[in-house]
Amino acid sequence: MNLPSAQKLYAVIDGTWPASAKQALGPWTIRLDDSGSSRVSSATAELPITSADIPMAEEAMREAGQAPLFMIREGEEALDAHLADLGYVIKDPVNMFAAPLADIATQKPPPVTAFQSWPPLTVQNEIWADGGLSMGRMDIMDRARPPKTTFLGRMDDKPAGTVYVGIAADCAMIHALEIRSEHRRAGLAKHLTHAAAFWALDQGAKFLTLVTTKENTAANALYTSLGMTIVGEYHYRSLPE
Repeated sequence: MNLPSAQKLYAVIDGTWPASAKQALGPWTIRLDDSGSSRVSSATAELPITSADIPMAEEAMREAGQAPLFMIREGEEALDAHLADLGYVIKDPVNMFAAPLADIATQKPPPVTAFQSWPPLTVQNEIWADGGLSMGRMDIMDRARPPKTTFLGRMDDKPAGTVYVGIAADCAMIHALEIRSEHRRAGLAKHLTHAAAFWALDQGAKFLTLVTTKENTAANALYTSLGMTIVGEYHYRSLPE
């Protein structure tokens, strides 16, 4: 089974983690959102770009109260070079992972470890907030179209973690996997990933996907250990503060 391409996963990100508004402006798509999430507050190029096209995107983002931020996808080396020439620096290089769901949904979590809930429970919002996830990011989950759900993870009879998963096309994508610090390195992230995979398989999806920064070595190691494959990457460029 061929894994989804990087181009497909860029669309899955938009579908499962949507901006509050999107604006088509010349060769650009401008995402507008006040959540602080780069995925929903960046500009992407939909046509070949020259350096003369960049100011219109910068102006649109500044007028919306956002600092200019550009998402650089595979094959956009020319745009990357134009932005570098203007002083933009690389921010958050990201790996995109994918695997057939049937390869991940192989072992259900132990009893009383993962509980499905939509909308998220108050304790899940508390775990996300404690992990630095803003209310704006929770709003993103709320506005995403179904099918979508969350799972609460428990360890030692205590709420210990949470994850959100949405589906676009035939791809389920995991977002906002957060484990409380005192429960990390005990296998809960793996259990929640398995729970998400079984749910997505029941919804008719074919692939489990996710994105994580390259510097998040723990997450990259986890998903590699589960047999997931890096199918693409992207990064952002922003002006130095």
